[in-house]
Amino acid sequence: MHPTPTLAALLDDAALLSLEHQIHLAEVVGRHNWNVDLQQQRFTFSGERSLECERLHLLGSAAPGPRSWLWAWANPSGFPPEVTALSAAVRDFGRQHGIAELTEPEVPFSALPGDPQDPNHVAGVFVEAAKAVTGRWTSYTGDAGGGTRAAFLLEHPEFRLPPPEPTRVMRVLQQSVAELRPTDWRRTIGAYAHGRGLGAEWDPDGGLSLTGPGLSARISFDGYGRVAGIKGSLSPTDSGHH
Repeated sequence: MHPTPTLAALLDDAALLSLEHQIHLAEVVGRHNWNVDLQQQRFTFSGERSLECERLHLLGSAAPGPRSWLWAWANPSGFPPEVTALSAAVRDFGRQHGIAELTEPEVPFSALPGDPQDPNHVAGVFVEAAKAVTGRWTSYTGDAGGGTRAAFLLEHPEFRLPPPEPTRVMRVLQQSVAELRPTDWRRTIGAYAHGRGLGAEWDPDGGLSLTGPGLSARISFDGYGRVAGIKGSLSPTDSGHH
């Protein structure tokens, strides 16, 4: 992690590793309903799979009425401290590094880059930042009524990623280019490589080579630092999934 992190840097650090965890979560739980009991500290999925999370962490909620994000540690509803402790750890990190968005009890939507209007988008910003701070990577954002979105980090052994697999790594890279808008693509992909234990070597011309079991990929960037191309070769043992 950068020695002087900013909110934007945290979002860049989290982006791809978070994306892969969310892909994995969708595969684990399938079509589902969810239920949470904060007092009992219980979060369950039902539907194609029945699964009760080992731990749940409420980060906060984004509400359309006040157009603000309220951190769980500041919520006056009296949730169990075990449920809100992780949000307090994010606050403490923000205080240590001077990141105001992580320390204020309530953050207006307008304080975020681009003045977002969608509560789900706002919740996603704080979820991603919290992932980078805490190293918990599986999240769920759900309808809390009235358009408010509640954001959680969830823990269960099945949510842990399997070892990096070539076709999955390429899918994550390609999907990220289509869906994500990090401020620093080089930082984002470098953080993903580090998080997944992939080899990462910068070329003299500014490109990045990623290597792993059965995988060799080269990522080139344009003059604005955006991904210009991804070329990958998978080992013959993986070509059947290509």
